[in-house]
Amino acid sequence: MSCQHNLLFLLLCGFAALSVSTEKCQKDLREGTPCIIKLPEKYNDKSNDIKWTHVSSDAVIERKNKKTKSNTPGLTLEEDGSLRFQSVSLKDMGKYIYTVSSSDGTEIGKDGEEIKVYANAPKPVVKISCTTAGNATLTCDMRNSKDSSLTVSWYKEGKSIQNIKKSQMFLSSVQVLENKPYSCEARNPVSANKSESITVSCDGPGLTKLFGFDFWLMVGILAGGAALLLLVICVLVICACRSCHQRTKRLQDEEEFRLADLTPGPTGTNRSKQTARGQPAPPIPQEDTMPCNPSPETPPRTQNQPKAQIRARPPPPPQDDDEEDPPPLPRPRNKQHRTKRNQEPYRPME
Repeated sequence: MSCQHNLLFLLLCGFAALSVSTEKCQKDLREGTPCIIKLPEKYNDKSNDIKWTHVSSDAVIERKNKKTKSNTPGLTLEEDGSLRFQSVSLKDMGKYIYTVSSSDGTEIGKDGEEIKVYANAPKPVVKISCTTAGNATLTCDMRNSKDSSLTVSWYKEGKSIQNIKKSQMFLSSVQVLENKPYSCEARNPVSANKSESITVSCDGPGLTKLFGFDFWLMVGILAGGAALLLLVICVLVICACRSCHQRTKRLQDEEEFRLADLTPGPTGTNRSKQTARGQPAPPIPQEDTMPCNPSPETPPRTQNQPKAQIRARPPPPPQDDDEEDPPPLPRPRNKQHRTKRNQEPYRPME
């Protein structure tokens, strides 16, 4: 008998605890909370037919002829006609309408009550993004939560920052150098969760990132590419200069060969107008012509008359070591006295 009494006592305590823990459904509910939507006391007669309908879904539970029917698990109907939720979820959010009818089917009352269900606020994480100027942007990451009712609060050294309610906060370089701890809090109407405090410092990886890669690695790659490009340009310029120099030298050689072909040897009768190096040829000295039959009035030229002066030959042009020896210049003919032919004495005409 004592064992039975103990079991009965435990059952009574369990029902009492359940009745105490089950509260009236508030307008804002946390997900997983049990609650009851109370039916007005004037409709608590057990003989009345009661029907609860969820406007946002097809959930229906009703009591007709003292028999209860429900198409939604987790919903039960109390003896006084109140609607009980074993554990509210996000899908239970919305408006519930009750309809009360007498035993003869006459509707005697109809009304509704709306509830809002919220998930527990996620625990956010503070992320730091530094710039090259030493500034920083703090982001309160709420783990991809889809709860539009979440609000953000920022804390510095545990003290609330009242003028910032956004998920991002900007810090100047002066504020960054303070190295103070910052944290954020995500809150909805039924719960709140605070992140871990983190000390802001941009001396590390924040300044060593460039387009998502290591800053110094990118600098090394760019410097190596610039050096390689400069080397290629130098090689191309040197090759172009050498090619131009060789082409100029080849054209000079061809011009010298062409002039050499046009210049005759010492025995030739024609003289080139220019030497192999492009210098004008010295003029040919002119010889004095003597008449074959000099007249008596003209005395013969004697040896005492001065000889025609021969123009001095201009010095040869300087010769380069790498060029071929030009053909020898023709020598001017020496002026020689012509031998006088035997001439008969002049005879006057008879």
